This record gives sequence, structure tokens and C-alpha cells, in this order.
Amino acid sequence: MSRKQKHPVVLSAQERAHLERFVAKGNPPARAALHARVLLRADQGPAGPGCANAAIAESLGCCEQTVTRVRDRFAAGGLEGGLQRKKQERRKPRKLDGRLEAHLIALACTEAPAGRCGWSLRLLAERFVQLGHVESLSHETVRQTLKGGRSSPG
Repeated sequence: MSRKQKHPVVLSAQERAHLERFVAKGNPPARAALHARVLLRADQGPAGPGCANAAIAESLGCCEQTVTRVRDRFAAGGLEGGLQRKKQERRKPRKLDGRLEAHLIALACTEAPAGRCGWSLRLLAERFVQLGHVESLSHETVRQTLKGGRSSPG
């Protein structure tokens, strides 16, 4: 038994059996399988080894911080919380949907304005806003859209 952990993991027999089946079956997602193995080794219940974070990290080839995060998520969200990745809260929704991306790519394929030899990213962004498709658009969004669409403004 290891020293006392901040968030001890105590699995019921059903949870332990579920994790063992999950790890043993076909081809589970790598990160979820790693988290399941962490929980199985961290289990301080009667059937579990109750290993310390350092021992778990060394045996599984991950860092101790991963083990600590899995323990924390298990304590906060139970078995599913321990297996799943933390949802990214700061990610912004996409500014352009598929229809608007198509309009932007079509605009990039048109003739450049008079006095210009081609479209710049900033010029495309300004023109797209002038056409009333969106309220604002950065040149970086234009770049990522054109890169993802395998086209270039030239």
C-alpha cells in the first residue's frame, strides 16, 4: 500500500471489472486505455494494488502529472470522468461554416481589385466583411481557411 494520496482511488468490483474489460477488448483509444490502466494500478480497494504515483508513472511510461490528473478527474467525475479528456472550455466556435468558407474560397479565386496583382490575406478579409458575409474576419482565419481548402490566393 502506498502513502496516503490526496485523491485516493477506490474502485468497486464492478468498476474494476469494467476497466479490465475495457483495456482487454479490441482496440480502445490510447489515452482512455492509459487512464484506465492508471486507475487500475491506483486502486486502493481490496482487489487493487494501490501503487504510488511515481510507481504508476514509471510502469506505464507516462509522467506523474498525468497520474495526478487522472486521480483528480476520477475524484471529481467518477469512472467516466477519469477516462475522458477534460473538455476544452476556452476554444472558440468556428467563425466560418462550410457555406461561408466556400464563399471565401470563391472570392479568392476571382480577379484581384484594380491596381493589385493578387489578393492578400488582409485584403480578402476586408472584402469579405464589406460584402456583408460576417461582421469581422481576421487575416489569420482567411489563411487557415485557404490552407484547409487546399487553395491559395494567388
